[in-house]
Amino acid sequence: MLRHAHWWQRRWVRYGALITLLTLSGLVILALVREQTGTEGFLVGLGLAVLPVPLLVAAFRWLDRVEPGPWRNLVFAFAWGACAAALIAIIANSFATRWIATATADPSSADTLGATVIAPIVEESAKAAAVLLVFLFRRRDFTGIVDGVVIAGVTATGFAFTENILYLGTAFGTDQLTGDTGIASVTAATFFVRVIMSPFAHPLFTVLTGIGFGVAALSGDRQHLRRVLVPLCGLLLAMGMHALWNGSSSFGEFGFFAVYAAFMVPAFGLLTWLVVWTRQRELRTVREELPAYATAGWLTPAEPFALGSMRARRLAREYAGRHLGKPAAREVARYEAYATSLAFLRHRGRRGRAGVDFLVRERELLNELWRRKDVARPALDHAARMTAPPVRVAAPPWPVYGVYGYGQGPAQGQSQGHSAGFGHPAAPVYGNPVGPSYGYGHGYGYPAAHGPGPGYGHGPTHGPGPGYQAGPYPAPHPHQ
Repeated sequence: MLRHAHWWQRRWVRYGALITLLTLSGLVILALVREQTGTEGFLVGLGLAVLPVPLLVAAFRWLDRVEPGPWRNLVFAFAWGACAAALIAIIANSFATRWIATATADPSSADTLGATVIAPIVEESAKAAAVLLVFLFRRRDFTGIVDGVVIAGVTATGFAFTENILYLGTAFGTDQLTGDTGIASVTAATFFVRVIMSPFAHPLFTVLTGIGFGVAALSGDRQHLRRVLVPLCGLLLAMGMHALWNGSSSFGEFGFFAVYAAFMVPAFGLLTWLVVWTRQRELRTVREELPAYATAGWLTPAEPFALGSMRARRLAREYAGRHLGKPAAREVARYEAYATSLAFLRHRGRRGRAGVDFLVRERELLNELWRRKDVARPALDHAARMTAPPVRVAAPPWPVYGVYGYGQGPAQGQSQGHSAGFGHPAAPVYGNPVGPSYGYGHGYGYPAAHGPGPGYGHGPTHGPGPGYQAGPYPAPHPHQ
Protein backbone atom coordinates (compact mmCIF):
# COMPACT_ATOMS: atom_id res chain seq x y z
CA MET A 1 0.00 0.00 0.00
CA LEU A 2 2.82 2.39 0.82
CA ARG A 3 4.58 1.52 -2.42
CA HIS A 4 1.58 2.48 -4.52
CA ALA A 5 0.47 5.48 -2.40
CA HIS A 6 0.46 8.92 -3.92
CA TRP A 7 3.46 11.08 -3.08
CA TRP A 8 1.40 13.44 -0.92
CA GLN A 9 0.22 10.51 1.22
CA ARG A 10 3.70 9.52 2.30
CA ARG A 11 4.56 10.21 5.93
CA TRP A 12 7.80 12.09 5.28
CA VAL A 13 5.99 14.38 2.85
CA ARG A 14 3.35 15.26 5.44
CA TYR A 15 5.96 15.80 8.15
CA GLY A 16 8.06 17.95 5.85
CA ALA A 17 5.08 20.08 4.85
CA LEU A 18 4.05 20.54 8.48
CA ILE A 19 7.55 21.51 9.61
CA THR A 20 7.88 23.93 6.70
CA LEU A 21 4.52 25.51 7.51
CA LEU A 22 5.38 25.99 11.17
CA THR A 23 8.85 27.32 10.37
CA LEU A 24 7.55 29.89 7.89
CA SER A 25 4.81 30.90 10.32
CA GLY A 26 7.38 31.35 13.06
CA LEU A 27 9.61 33.55 10.90
CA VAL A 28 6.69 35.70 9.79
CA ILE A 29 5.29 36.11 13.30
CA LEU A 30 8.78 36.95 14.57
CA ALA A 31 9.11 39.71 11.97
CA LEU A 32 5.63 41.10 12.70
CA VAL A 33 6.12 41.20 16.47
CA ARG A 34 9.57 42.73 16.16
CA GLU A 35 8.19 45.37 13.79
CA GLN A 36 5.50 46.38 16.31
CA THR A 37 7.65 46.29 19.44
CA GLY A 38 11.15 47.11 18.19
CA THR A 39 14.21 45.00 18.89
CA GLU A 40 14.63 46.12 22.50
CA GLY A 41 10.93 45.74 23.27
CA PHE A 42 10.92 42.32 21.63
CA LEU A 43 13.79 41.10 23.82
CA VAL A 44 12.17 42.46 26.99
CA GLY A 45 8.82 40.92 26.07
CA LEU A 46 10.49 37.60 25.25
CA GLY A 47 12.31 37.49 28.58
CA LEU A 48 9.15 38.22 30.57
CA ALA A 49 6.74 36.09 28.51
CA VAL A 50 8.83 32.94 28.83
CA LEU A 51 8.54 32.86 32.65
CA PRO A 52 5.15 31.08 32.98
CA VAL A 53 5.74 28.69 30.07
CA PRO A 54 7.76 25.98 31.95
CA LEU A 55 5.28 25.97 34.82
CA LEU A 56 2.25 25.57 32.55
CA VAL A 57 3.87 22.87 30.40
CA ALA A 58 4.98 21.01 33.54
CA ALA A 59 1.44 21.20 34.95
CA PHE A 60 -0.09 19.73 31.80
CA ARG A 61 2.63 17.09 31.63
CA TRP A 62 1.84 16.15 35.24
CA LEU A 63 -1.81 15.65 34.33
CA ASP A 64 -0.73 13.31 31.53
CA ARG A 65 1.44 11.04 33.67
CA VAL A 66 -1.03 8.15 33.81
CA GLU A 67 -0.66 7.51 30.07
CA PRO A 68 1.95 10.06 28.92
CA GLY A 69 1.68 10.98 25.28
CA PRO A 70 4.76 11.38 23.09
CA TRP A 71 6.70 14.59 23.32
CA ARG A 72 6.37 15.20 19.59
CA ASN A 73 2.63 15.85 20.07
CA LEU A 74 3.34 18.46 22.72
CA VAL A 75 6.06 20.08 20.63
CA PHE A 76 3.68 20.28 17.67
CA ALA A 77 0.90 21.72 19.84
CA PHE A 78 3.14 24.41 21.34
CA ALA A 79 4.65 25.30 17.96
CA TRP A 80 1.21 25.52 16.36
CA GLY A 81 -0.07 27.82 19.08
CA ALA A 82 3.02 30.03 19.13
CA CYS A 83 3.48 30.27 15.34
CA ALA A 84 0.54 29.26 13.14
CA ALA A 85 -2.35 30.17 15.46
CA ALA A 86 -0.72 33.45 16.49
CA LEU A 87 -0.07 34.41 12.87
CA ILE A 88 -3.66 33.63 11.87
CA ALA A 89 -4.96 35.67 14.81
CA ILE A 90 -2.82 38.73 14.10
CA ILE A 91 -3.67 38.83 10.40
CA ALA A 92 -7.39 38.03 10.78
CA ASN A 93 -7.97 40.32 13.77
CA SER A 94 -6.22 43.26 12.11
CA PHE A 95 -8.09 42.81 8.84
CA ALA A 96 -11.49 42.44 10.55
CA THR A 97 -10.97 45.44 12.82
CA ARG A 98 -9.89 47.67 9.94
CA TRP A 99 -12.83 46.54 7.84
CA ILE A 100 -15.31 47.29 10.65
CA ALA A 101 -13.71 50.69 11.29
CA THR A 102 -13.95 51.58 7.61
CA ALA A 103 -17.54 50.36 7.30
CA THR A 104 -18.80 52.10 10.45
CA ALA A 105 -16.45 55.11 10.49
CA ASP A 106 -16.08 54.51 14.24
CA PRO A 107 -12.59 53.19 15.14
CA SER A 108 -13.37 53.03 18.89
CA SER A 109 -16.39 50.78 18.41
CA ALA A 110 -14.46 48.72 15.89
CA ASP A 111 -11.72 48.03 18.45
CA THR A 112 -14.28 46.99 21.07
CA LEU A 113 -16.14 44.75 18.65
CA GLY A 114 -12.90 43.25 17.41
CA ALA A 115 -11.74 42.42 20.95
CA THR A 116 -15.04 40.97 22.21
CA VAL A 117 -16.38 39.22 19.10
CA ILE A 118 -13.81 38.83 16.34
CA ALA A 119 -10.79 37.90 18.46
CA PRO A 120 -12.47 35.07 20.45
CA ILE A 121 -13.85 33.47 17.28
CA VAL A 122 -10.60 33.71 15.32
CA GLU A 123 -8.20 32.79 18.13
CA GLU A 124 -10.17 29.86 19.54
CA SER A 125 -10.73 28.45 16.05
CA ALA A 126 -7.02 28.74 15.25
CA LYS A 127 -6.04 26.98 18.47
CA ALA A 128 -8.71 24.30 18.04
CA ALA A 129 -7.15 23.39 14.69
CA ALA A 130 -4.15 21.88 16.52
CA VAL A 131 -6.43 19.72 18.69
CA LEU A 132 -8.34 18.62 15.59
CA LEU A 133 -5.14 17.64 13.77
CA VAL A 134 -3.90 15.51 16.66
CA PHE A 135 -7.36 13.98 17.03
CA LEU A 136 -7.45 12.99 13.35
CA PHE A 137 -3.86 11.98 12.65
CA ARG A 138 -2.63 10.84 16.08
CA ARG A 139 -5.77 8.99 17.10
CA ARG A 140 -3.81 6.29 18.87
CA ASP A 141 -2.41 8.93 21.26
CA PHE A 142 -5.77 10.67 21.76
CA THR A 143 -7.90 8.38 23.90
CA GLY A 144 -9.80 10.52 26.39
CA ILE A 145 -10.49 13.78 28.17
CA VAL A 146 -7.04 14.15 29.70
CA ASP A 147 -5.39 13.90 26.27
CA GLY A 148 -7.70 16.62 24.95
CA VAL A 149 -6.98 18.85 27.92
CA VAL A 150 -3.21 18.42 27.58
CA ILE A 151 -3.04 19.08 23.83
CA ALA A 152 -5.41 22.07 24.07
CA GLY A 153 -3.62 23.49 27.10
CA VAL A 154 -0.15 23.26 25.56
CA THR A 155 -1.43 24.80 22.31
CA ALA A 156 -2.93 27.72 24.23
CA THR A 157 0.28 28.09 26.24
CA GLY A 158 2.22 28.58 23.01
CA PHE A 159 -0.35 31.09 21.77
CA ALA A 160 -0.27 33.05 25.03
CA PHE A 161 3.55 33.06 24.90
CA THR A 162 3.60 34.86 21.54
CA GLU A 163 0.76 37.19 22.53
CA ASN A 164 2.52 38.11 25.77
CA ILE A 165 5.68 39.01 23.85
CA LEU A 166 3.61 41.39 21.74
CA TYR A 167 1.76 43.00 24.66
CA LEU A 168 4.77 43.27 26.96
CA GLY A 169 7.03 44.55 24.19
CA THR A 170 4.46 47.19 23.22
CA ALA A 171 4.09 48.22 26.88
CA PHE A 172 7.85 48.57 27.19
CA GLY A 173 7.90 50.81 24.09
CA THR A 174 5.21 52.98 25.65
CA ASP A 175 7.25 53.33 28.83
CA GLN A 176 10.25 54.31 26.78
CA LEU A 177 8.25 57.18 25.28
CA THR A 178 6.69 58.36 28.55
CA GLY A 179 9.67 57.71 30.79
CA ASP A 180 7.70 55.60 33.30
CA THR A 181 9.67 53.04 35.29
CA GLY A 182 9.18 50.69 38.21
CA ILE A 183 5.83 49.55 39.54
CA ALA A 184 3.99 52.53 38.02
CA SER A 185 5.06 51.56 34.49
CA VAL A 186 2.77 50.07 31.88
CA THR A 187 5.14 47.10 31.54
CA ALA A 188 4.77 46.23 35.23
CA ALA A 189 0.96 46.51 35.05
CA THR A 190 0.81 44.37 31.92
CA PHE A 191 3.13 41.79 33.46
CA PHE A 192 1.01 41.61 36.61
CA VAL A 193 -2.28 41.15 34.75
CA ARG A 194 -1.12 38.74 32.04
CA VAL A 195 1.65 36.73 33.72
CA ILE A 196 0.89 36.85 37.46
CA MET A 197 -2.92 37.02 37.65
CA SER A 198 -4.04 35.18 34.53
CA PRO A 199 -1.33 32.98 32.99
CA PHE A 200 -3.99 30.26 32.72
CA ALA A 201 -6.53 32.39 30.82
CA HIS A 202 -5.84 31.17 27.29
CA PRO A 203 -5.29 27.54 28.40
CA LEU A 204 -8.57 27.70 30.33
CA PHE A 205 -10.53 28.79 27.24
CA THR A 206 -9.02 26.21 24.89
CA VAL A 207 -9.25 23.39 27.44
CA LEU A 208 -13.03 23.53 26.95
CA THR A 209 -12.47 22.65 23.30
CA GLY A 210 -10.07 19.89 24.35
CA ILE A 211 -12.67 18.40 26.68
CA GLY A 212 -15.13 18.31 23.78
CA PHE A 213 -12.65 16.37 21.63
CA GLY A 214 -11.87 14.11 24.60
CA VAL A 215 -15.53 13.19 24.97
CA ALA A 216 -15.63 12.53 21.22
CA ALA A 217 -12.63 10.21 21.58
CA LEU A 218 -14.54 8.22 24.20
CA SER A 219 -17.56 7.88 21.91
CA GLY A 220 -18.17 4.88 19.70
CA ASP A 221 -17.50 4.90 15.98
CA ARG A 222 -21.23 4.80 15.26
CA GLN A 223 -22.00 7.87 17.40
CA HIS A 224 -21.25 10.27 14.55
CA LEU A 225 -23.52 13.05 15.78
CA ARG A 226 -21.99 13.05 19.23
CA ARG A 227 -18.47 13.02 17.84
CA VAL A 228 -19.24 16.19 15.89
CA LEU A 229 -21.56 18.15 18.19
CA VAL A 230 -19.63 17.78 21.46
CA PRO A 231 -16.37 19.32 20.12
CA LEU A 232 -18.41 22.13 18.54
CA CYS A 233 -20.12 22.80 21.87
CA GLY A 234 -16.73 22.90 23.57
CA LEU A 235 -15.46 25.36 20.97
CA LEU A 236 -18.51 27.60 21.42
CA LEU A 237 -18.05 27.59 25.20
CA ALA A 238 -14.39 28.51 24.75
CA MET A 239 -15.37 31.41 22.49
CA GLY A 240 -18.03 32.59 24.97
CA MET A 241 -15.68 32.58 27.95
CA HIS A 242 -12.98 34.28 25.89
CA ALA A 243 -15.45 36.99 24.81
CA LEU A 244 -16.53 37.52 28.43
CA TRP A 245 -12.91 37.87 29.51
CA ASN A 246 -12.02 40.33 26.75
CA GLY A 247 -15.16 42.38 27.36
CA SER A 248 -14.65 42.62 31.13
CA SER A 249 -12.90 45.98 30.78
CA SER A 250 -16.10 47.50 29.35
CA PHE A 251 -18.13 46.54 32.43
CA GLY A 252 -16.89 49.46 34.50
CA GLU A 253 -13.91 50.27 36.67
CA PHE A 254 -14.02 46.97 38.54
CA GLY A 255 -15.46 44.87 35.72
CA PHE A 256 -12.19 43.02 35.16
CA PHE A 257 -11.86 41.98 38.80
CA ALA A 258 -15.56 41.02 38.99
CA VAL A 259 -15.27 38.72 35.97
CA TYR A 260 -12.00 37.33 37.30
CA ALA A 261 -13.47 36.48 40.71
CA ALA A 262 -16.95 35.41 39.59
CA PHE A 263 -16.10 33.38 36.48
CA MET A 264 -12.41 32.75 35.88
CA VAL A 265 -11.37 31.46 39.30
CA PRO A 266 -14.41 29.15 39.78
CA ALA A 267 -14.08 27.85 36.21
CA PHE A 268 -10.39 27.17 36.76
CA GLY A 269 -11.14 25.30 39.99
CA LEU A 270 -13.95 23.28 38.42
CA LEU A 271 -11.87 22.25 35.43
CA THR A 272 -8.94 21.34 37.68
CA TRP A 273 -11.22 19.11 39.74
CA LEU A 274 -12.62 17.51 36.58
CA VAL A 275 -9.20 16.69 35.20
CA VAL A 276 -7.90 15.29 38.50
CA TRP A 277 -11.07 13.20 38.89
CA THR A 278 -10.65 11.91 35.34
CA ARG A 279 -7.06 10.97 36.12
CA GLN A 280 -8.14 8.99 39.19
CA ARG A 281 -10.76 7.24 37.08
CA GLU A 282 -8.04 6.27 34.60
CA LEU A 283 -6.01 4.71 37.41
CA ARG A 284 -9.10 2.79 38.52
CA THR A 285 -9.53 1.54 34.94
CA VAL A 286 -5.96 0.23 35.02
CA ARG A 287 -6.61 -1.67 38.25
CA GLU A 288 -9.83 -3.15 36.88
CA GLU A 289 -8.69 -4.17 33.39
CA LEU A 290 -5.19 -5.54 33.89
CA PRO A 291 -6.04 -8.49 36.19
CA ALA A 292 -7.39 -10.30 33.11
CA TYR A 293 -3.88 -10.29 31.66
CA ALA A 294 -2.44 -11.35 35.01
CA THR A 295 -4.78 -14.36 34.96
CA ALA A 296 -3.49 -15.28 31.50
CA GLY A 297 0.12 -15.02 32.66
CA TRP A 298 1.16 -11.86 30.85
CA LEU A 299 1.46 -9.93 34.14
CA THR A 300 2.20 -10.95 37.69
CA PRO A 301 -0.72 -10.78 40.14
CA ALA A 302 0.64 -7.71 41.96
CA GLU A 303 1.25 -5.63 38.83
CA PRO A 304 -2.35 -4.35 38.35
CA PHE A 305 -2.25 -2.83 41.82
CA ALA A 306 1.20 -1.27 41.32
CA LEU A 307 0.35 0.07 37.86
CA GLY A 308 -2.86 1.60 39.22
CA SER A 309 -1.01 3.73 41.78
CA MET A 310 1.10 6.75 40.86
CA ARG A 311 3.16 6.35 44.04
CA ALA A 312 3.88 2.70 43.24
CA ARG A 313 4.91 3.64 39.72
CA ARG A 314 7.34 6.21 41.03
CA LEU A 315 8.81 3.75 43.53
CA ALA A 316 9.26 1.17 40.77
CA ARG A 317 11.20 3.63 38.59
CA GLU A 318 13.35 4.67 41.54
CA TYR A 319 14.02 1.04 42.46
CA ALA A 320 15.10 0.18 38.91
CA GLY A 321 17.25 3.28 38.62
CA ARG A 322 18.92 2.60 41.96
CA HIS A 323 19.82 -1.00 41.09
CA LEU A 324 20.39 -0.95 37.33
CA GLY A 325 20.78 2.71 36.43
CA LYS A 326 18.80 5.31 34.50
CA PRO A 327 18.28 3.15 31.35
CA ALA A 328 16.44 0.59 33.48
CA ALA A 329 14.28 3.33 35.02
CA ARG A 330 13.33 4.49 31.53
CA GLU A 331 12.44 0.93 30.57
CA VAL A 332 10.18 0.66 33.62
CA ALA A 333 8.53 3.95 32.63
CA ARG A 334 7.90 2.58 29.13
CA TYR A 335 6.53 -0.63 30.63
CA GLU A 336 4.09 1.41 32.73
CA ALA A 337 2.99 3.44 29.71
CA TYR A 338 2.42 0.35 27.55
CA ALA A 339 0.50 -1.39 30.33
CA THR A 340 -1.73 1.66 30.76
CA SER A 341 -2.41 1.79 27.03
CA LEU A 342 -3.28 -1.90 27.14
CA ALA A 343 -5.77 -1.32 29.97
CA PHE A 344 -7.44 1.54 28.11
CA LEU A 345 -7.56 -0.51 24.91
CA ARG A 346 -9.29 -3.38 26.67
CA HIS A 347 -11.68 -0.97 28.38
CA ARG A 348 -12.72 0.43 25.02
CA GLY A 349 -13.04 -3.08 23.61
CA ARG A 350 -15.35 -4.24 26.38
CA ARG A 351 -17.57 -1.23 25.75
CA GLY A 352 -17.68 -1.80 22.01
CA ARG A 353 -15.61 1.30 21.15
CA ALA A 354 -12.48 -0.43 19.89
CA GLY A 355 -11.35 -0.02 16.33
CA VAL A 356 -10.89 -2.71 13.75
CA ASP A 357 -7.21 -2.98 14.72
CA PHE A 358 -8.02 -4.01 18.31
CA LEU A 359 -6.35 -7.43 18.16
CA VAL A 360 -3.29 -6.13 16.32
CA ARG A 361 -2.82 -3.29 18.78
CA GLU A 362 -3.32 -5.60 21.75
CA ARG A 363 -0.66 -7.98 20.43
CA GLU A 364 1.77 -5.08 19.90
CA LEU A 365 1.33 -3.83 23.46
CA LEU A 366 1.66 -7.32 24.95
CA ASN A 367 4.88 -7.92 23.03
CA GLU A 368 6.30 -4.60 24.25
CA LEU A 369 5.51 -5.61 27.83
CA TRP A 370 7.04 -9.05 27.36
CA ARG A 371 10.28 -7.56 26.07
CA ARG A 372 10.70 -5.48 29.24
CA LYS A 373 9.38 -7.89 31.85
CA ASP A 374 12.77 -8.94 33.25
CA VAL A 375 13.58 -5.35 34.19
CA ALA A 376 10.12 -4.09 35.13
CA ARG A 377 8.62 -6.95 37.11
CA PRO A 378 11.04 -6.96 40.08
CA ALA A 379 10.68 -3.18 40.36
CA LEU A 380 6.88 -3.32 40.27
CA ASP A 381 6.88 -6.20 42.74
CA HIS A 382 8.95 -4.12 45.14
CA ALA A 383 6.63 -1.13 44.65
CA ALA A 384 3.55 -3.28 45.26
CA ARG A 385 4.95 -4.47 48.59
CA MET A 386 5.93 -0.97 49.65
CA THR A 387 2.53 0.56 48.85
CA ALA A 388 0.19 -2.27 49.86
CA PRO A 389 -2.38 -0.98 52.38
CA PRO A 390 -2.34 -2.33 55.94
CA VAL A 391 -4.40 -5.44 56.56
CA ARG A 392 -5.71 -6.10 60.06
CA VAL A 393 -4.81 -9.64 61.07
CA ALA A 394 -6.56 -11.04 64.16
CA ALA A 395 -4.49 -13.43 66.23
CA PRO A 396 -6.23 -16.70 67.18
CA PRO A 397 -7.29 -16.97 70.84
CA TRP A 398 -5.22 -20.14 71.32
CA PRO A 399 -1.42 -20.34 71.34
CA VAL A 400 0.05 -20.96 67.92
CA TYR A 401 3.14 -23.02 67.69
CA GLY A 402 5.84 -20.94 65.96
CA VAL A 403 4.39 -17.55 66.86
CA TYR A 404 5.00 -15.34 69.90
CA GLY A 405 7.93 -17.35 71.14
CA TYR A 406 6.72 -20.79 70.10
CA GLY A 407 8.60 -22.97 67.66
CA GLN A 408 7.47 -23.58 64.09
CA GLY A 409 5.24 -26.59 63.71
CA PRO A 410 3.96 -28.52 60.74
CA ALA A 411 0.39 -27.48 61.50
CA GLN A 412 1.00 -24.21 59.78
CA GLY A 413 2.28 -25.79 56.60
CA GLN A 414 4.27 -23.48 54.41
CA SER A 415 1.75 -20.64 54.34
CA GLN A 416 3.14 -17.21 54.95
CA GLY A 417 1.28 -13.89 55.05
CA HIS A 418 3.13 -10.90 53.70
CA SER A 419 0.88 -7.87 53.97
CA ALA A 420 3.52 -5.20 53.49
CA GLY A 421 4.94 -5.77 56.96
CA PHE A 422 1.59 -6.33 58.71
CA GLY A 423 0.43 -9.45 60.48
CA HIS A 424 2.42 -12.50 61.60
CA PRO A 425 3.78 -15.51 59.69
CA ALA A 426 0.78 -17.62 60.54
CA ALA A 427 -1.76 -15.19 59.10
CA PRO A 428 -4.07 -16.75 56.53
CA VAL A 429 -3.72 -15.69 52.91
CA TYR A 430 -6.09 -15.79 49.99
CA GLY A 431 -5.91 -18.97 48.01
CA ASN A 432 -4.69 -22.30 49.34
CA PRO A 433 -3.95 -21.86 53.08
CA VAL A 434 -1.38 -24.62 53.17
CA GLY A 435 0.37 -23.90 49.88
CA PRO A 436 3.56 -21.89 49.44
CA SER A 437 1.75 -18.72 48.30
CA TYR A 438 2.51 -15.22 49.45
CA GLY A 439 -0.25 -12.64 49.97
CA TYR A 440 0.53 -8.99 49.43
CA GLY A 441 -2.32 -7.23 51.19
CA HIS A 442 -4.67 -7.19 48.20
CA GLY A 443 -5.48 -10.82 47.84
CA TYR A 444 -3.04 -11.42 45.01
CA GLY A 445 -1.58 -14.90 45.35
CA TYR A 446 2.05 -15.14 44.29
CA PRO A 447 3.60 -18.36 42.94
CA ALA A 448 6.23 -19.82 45.17
CA ALA A 449 8.89 -19.29 42.52
CA HIS A 450 8.77 -15.58 43.18
CA GLY A 451 9.90 -15.73 46.76
CA PRO A 452 8.96 -13.13 49.36
CA GLY A 453 11.23 -10.48 47.95
CA PRO A 454 12.38 -10.98 44.38
CA GLY A 455 15.32 -8.93 43.23
CA TYR A 456 16.99 -8.42 39.95
CA GLY A 457 18.54 -11.53 38.55
CA HIS A 458 16.38 -13.89 40.65
CA GLY A 459 13.32 -15.91 39.88
CA PRO A 460 12.30 -17.82 36.79
CA THR A 461 10.53 -16.47 33.75
CA HIS A 462 6.96 -15.50 34.54
CA GLY A 463 3.89 -16.42 32.63
CA PRO A 464 3.27 -18.89 29.89
CA GLY A 465 4.61 -16.67 27.12
CA PRO A 466 3.24 -14.60 24.28
CA GLY A 467 1.31 -17.46 22.75
CA TYR A 468 -1.51 -17.28 25.29
CA GLN A 469 -4.70 -15.28 24.89
CA ALA A 470 -5.18 -12.44 27.34
CA GLY A 471 -7.91 -12.50 29.92
CA PRO A 472 -10.31 -15.05 31.28
CA TYR A 473 -12.57 -14.24 28.36
CA PRO A 474 -11.63 -13.09 24.88
CA ALA A 475 -11.68 -9.39 24.14
CA PRO A 476 -14.86 -8.44 22.29
CA HIS A 477 -14.53 -7.73 18.63
CA PRO A 478 -16.02 -4.35 17.63
CA HIS A 479 -18.15 -5.92 14.88
CA GLN A 480 -19.61 -8.68 17.00
